[in-house]
Amino acid sequence: MNLTDFSVKNYQFTLVMFVMVAVIGLVTLLTMPRAEDPQINPPTYPIAVVYPGTSPQDMEELVVKPIENKIYELENIDKIVTAIEDGLAVIRVEFKYGVDVDDKYQEVVREINSLRNELPEDIFSIEIRKVDPSDVNILQVALVSENASYRQLKKQAEDLQDQLEKVVDLKKVKISGVPDEEVRIDLKLERIAAFQIPLNVVLGSIQSEAVNIPGGSLTAGNKTFNVKTSGKFLSLEEIENTVISNANGKIILLKEVAEVDFKYEEEKHITRLNGKRAVLVNAAQKVGSNIASTQAKYEPIVTAFENSLPENIKLYKHFDQAENVSRRLSGLGLDFLIAIVLVLFTLSPLGIRASLVVMLAIPLSLALGLVGLNAFDISLNQLSIVGLVVSLGLLVDDSIVVVENIERWLRDGFSRKEAAIKATKQITLPVIATTATLIIAFLPLVFLPGGPGEFVRGLPLAVICSVLASTVVSLTIVPFIASRFLREHENPEGNIFLRALKKVIGATYAKVMKVALRNPAKTLAFSFLLFGGSMVLFPIIGFKLFPTSEKPIFLINVKMPLQTSLHEGNRITRMVEDSLQQNQLIKYFTTNVGKGNPQIYYNVPQQEEKFDFAQIYIQMDPEAKPVLKNKLINQLRNQFAAFPYAKIEVQDFEQGPPIEAPISIRVFGENLDSLRKLSFEVERILSASDGALYINNELNTLKTDLKININKEKARTLGVFTADIDRTVRLAVAGLTMGTYTNEIGDDFDIVVTSPKGKYRALDALENLYVNNAQGTAIPLKQLASIDFETSPTTINHFNKNRFVKVTSSTQKGILANDVLAEVVPQLDAMEMPSGYFYKLSGEAESEDDAFGGGFITVILITVFLFVAVLILQFKTFKGLLIVLSVIPLGVIGGVSLLWLTGNPMSFIAIIGFIGLAGIEVKNSILLVDFTNQLRKEGVALQTAIEQAGELRFLPVVLTSLTAIGGLLPLALNPNPQISPLAIVLIGGLISSTILSRIVTPVMYKLIPPKIETL
Repeated sequence: MNLTDFSVKNYQFTLVMFVMVAVIGLVTLLTMPRAEDPQINPPTYPIAVVYPGTSPQDMEELVVKPIENKIYELENIDKIVTAIEDGLAVIRVEFKYGVDVDDKYQEVVREINSLRNELPEDIFSIEIRKVDPSDVNILQVALVSENASYRQLKKQAEDLQDQLEKVVDLKKVKISGVPDEEVRIDLKLERIAAFQIPLNVVLGSIQSEAVNIPGGSLTAGNKTFNVKTSGKFLSLEEIENTVISNANGKIILLKEVAEVDFKYEEEKHITRLNGKRAVLVNAAQKVGSNIASTQAKYEPIVTAFENSLPENIKLYKHFDQAENVSRRLSGLGLDFLIAIVLVLFTLSPLGIRASLVVMLAIPLSLALGLVGLNAFDISLNQLSIVGLVVSLGLLVDDSIVVVENIERWLRDGFSRKEAAIKATKQITLPVIATTATLIIAFLPLVFLPGGPGEFVRGLPLAVICSVLASTVVSLTIVPFIASRFLREHENPEGNIFLRALKKVIGATYAKVMKVALRNPAKTLAFSFLLFGGSMVLFPIIGFKLFPTSEKPIFLINVKMPLQTSLHEGNRITRMVEDSLQQNQLIKYFTTNVGKGNPQIYYNVPQQEEKFDFAQIYIQMDPEAKPVLKNKLINQLRNQFAAFPYAKIEVQDFEQGPPIEAPISIRVFGENLDSLRKLSFEVERILSASDGALYINNELNTLKTDLKININKEKARTLGVFTADIDRTVRLAVAGLTMGTYTNEIGDDFDIVVTSPKGKYRALDALENLYVNNAQGTAIPLKQLASIDFETSPTTINHFNKNRFVKVTSSTQKGILANDVLAEVVPQLDAMEMPSGYFYKLSGEAESEDDAFGGGFITVILITVFLFVAVLILQFKTFKGLLIVLSVIPLGVIGGVSLLWLTGNPMSFIAIIGFIGLAGIEVKNSILLVDFTNQLRKEGVALQTAIEQAGELRFLPVVLTSLTAIGGLLPLALNPNPQISPLAIVLIGGLISSTILSRIVTPVMYKLIPPKIETL
């Protein structure tokens, strides 16, 4: 007894299984994690080293090289990319995909900890982070007020922060845009000099009093008591009354040489919403959470908080990713419903009852598919849902073939039960074989290496799980339902739709096939010409790995002249905002001066603090179409092209793994001057291309710094240590953090010792700064050191320990990065470079290499051999294999033609479409070839068997193709460029393949017929 026999004869058991599958699938659908985009978890670990006052060259020698050498010894390193600036180095360590992310993080931490004693002692901090996809904020709320104090705004923001932190599914609730309050100790250095108190004594007194060291515990009798010491400041008065000197019996208190008060730290990050002063509250979501249920928890909190605000503060929930996800999933859900209606319409030739049997297979297959998808830990996101919608047109294939064959047996006079069992048994092996080939076609996408593979993995898994489920359903539940629900036919020719379709087939297809069989050479030559013509279209449509986002959001980066102050940067950014205020297409714009906008898009991290940089996050109406967004982007690009005070870049968000820019050219070499000259030449070449936009060269401009050159011999003679000079200068210019003060309600404030703000910011004032020696004698800084101007590069980059400079560029709208590279690469190759200097492409070109490198080729080769093995197992002859595979080029004709007609480039998602198309084509071809073989084994002549099989299998093949096209049509019309190219390729390929393969496959069978004895 086979599976179908068991299902039909034990219908009670089958019915229970039917209900169980439906219930489990529904529960899975309701409980699965939901997210907007796939959450890739890259084995990437940025190491940020802060070493204030250190030049890039010194940072490179003292910090970066030791760390890189140590980390490079670890196993499975893919690349180490380092960016070195003044006082900051970010070393980005990337391991090969497939390693254990947590284990590698611990390895990096262990190596850095073992190295700390070899690094400079006065490094401020070393932070090792793990790139986490859940760090992307799902919520951004702005508290807006033009007249509330910073203290009032921060108090309200902290209250909201406290409430949001109680939501179990949220994490990293952070505030940005308001300076922290601190306890400021403004030292009067001239008073300290007058008292002849060494500066390190003053600082040591403050620091020692700010420390709270637990006293431990002691036992008295049968009880244990904690010992509390009296350390830690309890009030500002205690700080003011700190004893800093007790020489010669005279006590000197801190308040005699300093002013102590609460003050705000120097502004480093200014935020506004729609031009009005704002404080931003951001929140991210924990991994595995359902964004819809998370929103249901925080939405009431935000609403209630908004209603409790004072009149002078307004709350704007201007970014809520849950709303975007809901909108996108609703759109795809509507596409899904439309697809089901179209599928139902295409099944009309089978009759209402047969159509309903097939339609029942859809929810059951999807229910099983969702269970499988959940088992692979894949969330419901835009790509996994696309996979489910794509599978909609495929998962009915098996059921259509089974039901159509049962209907044919019923028309031949068999009973319902007998027809269900025998008809299904007749095609069980071909159905399993076709499913296997389809799964194998999508299999390489599951094992794609690197970030691109991780990003799209949910799509092929959704297809594989659904199609595999559909095969199980079609061989068990469908025969059971058919045996109970279908009717025996009075008319052996079927219903009116089927009879009409048969007449059309007899009048057209049958005649065309006979002509083709009489002229096989001409038929194949015609098909070959069509295929050759379609290949010409590939270079015309171009290639772009991942498309731009369709969301009505984008960024404006304002790049001021190097070393512009925050105050001046704010003034310039205000001019840009004034222009945006007038634009009716913009709903919100969030301004960040001195820093990037908190991360709200999965592949665009926040830009670190940089006074000469501002970023404006633009939001249009949520329903705005991509065409309108592109129009606005072009309008703003033209508007700001001649902006005199800054370079303004209007940048759209890109899909796929993060890249530094669409075009990025790295020039490698050791000498910075030589690299700078070469970078100018690369910049010139890119500038000459009409397609290049926003060209950036890191070494284009050198920065100017003040260099304090200490006369160490003279300083030692006068009893002054180099560290004392460094400490005094830092205290006067930036301040030193000495500890923490906790007030009566538990709020912590940094204790910062500095000089009165602005006193030593001028060059002449800095020269007159006094430094105390060990005896407390004040010595002018100009006697100990000279102050000179020094130029140096803004950034030094390393790639796998090698120095490089990068020149990056975006592209004009409608221009692909590969088109620009095709123009500039020959010129780059012609550049004369010194020995040891060379260039490499990164950006999109590097992503393409990562996506389609050696690992991908290996997976493809394995897949091809599996493909061949399954077909050989099915047909037991290489001739049958060749006949089946001959249909693959026929789908390429329609796929590339429809891409060209719709204006879409070849892309990663389109390649997925072509790979899936190959599996679908082979699936349909197997059914035709297998049926022809069956007829020949029954004694039917070759020519007659070919013609009969072609006519009899034409209906199920056409129906399966039409249902697939109907299911894919809403996706093809979807404005999301991450989705539509896949559907366009499949629809175009199915049209050309369905038409041509019904002719080419019989012709190939006639030319190379398998021997009957091998079948």
